[in-house]
Amino acid sequence: MKKVTSSHNSMHLVTTQPVICASNLNHYFGEGTLRKQALFDINLDIYSGEIVIMTGPSGSGKTTLLTLMGGLRSAQEGSLKILGQEICRASKKQLRDIRRQVGYIFQAHNLMTFLTAKENVRMSLELHDEFLDQDMDAQAVTMLESVGLGNRADYYPENLSGGQKQRVAIARALISQPKIVLADEPTAALDKKSGRDVVELMQKLAKEQGCTILLVTHDNRILDIADRIVYMEDGRLVSDGVDATAKVG
Repeated sequence: MKKVTSSHNSMHLVTTQPVICASNLNHYFGEGTLRKQALFDINLDIYSGEIVIMTGPSGSGKTTLLTLMGGLRSAQEGSLKILGQEICRASKKQLRDIRRQVGYIFQAHNLMTFLTAKENVRMSLELHDEFLDQDMDAQAVTMLESVGLGNRADYYPENLSGGQKQRVAIARALISQPKIVLADEPTAALDKKSGRDVVELMQKLAKEQGCTILLVTHDNRILDIADRIVYMEDGRLVSDGVDATAKVG
């Protein structure tokens, strides 16, 4: 059991088992002579309630690592434990079980254009049996209210601004109270004010729910919300941010 102290934003000591634990993790794309290594010997522990930002140049392996940590594909070599479950060479069912406990927020909000804001958020609840006998419409509206969109519940995405669409995506990701939220460039398509609002909202809601956020970004304007910044380069973890001297690029 490892003890780490988060940086300036939070003074708490994290002493629990990590919710994400990568050990000597390697990943490859392609087969045979086209096989190319994308991740090299990744060692990283992320703890419950932490907000971790992953940064580094394009092509450094950040999104690949994020997709592995979200159970979107099976890890190949080494060990990767998500919420205590080993996902290296995991079965489709094991990956599916992991994905049910993870919320995803992408650069493109990925809303269903033919559904209203409320229906988009409700859809996330419908994937979980435990919510099926509850008033999912009311829960979806309450969640939209918490992201400041209570008055837009019946709007379709085409009638929402970029920042509003991303807030619907956050509501959709967080409504099932996931243990982990993974965000890939969530502010890339937003202006400075909207981007700031979006990450502060993620921070607030995640802290209220006690979930862990791992956020990939090139946006230097939001780095200060992190408890820890990890830096990747050429498929390698250059800094895990535990000693606040993390390199920021």
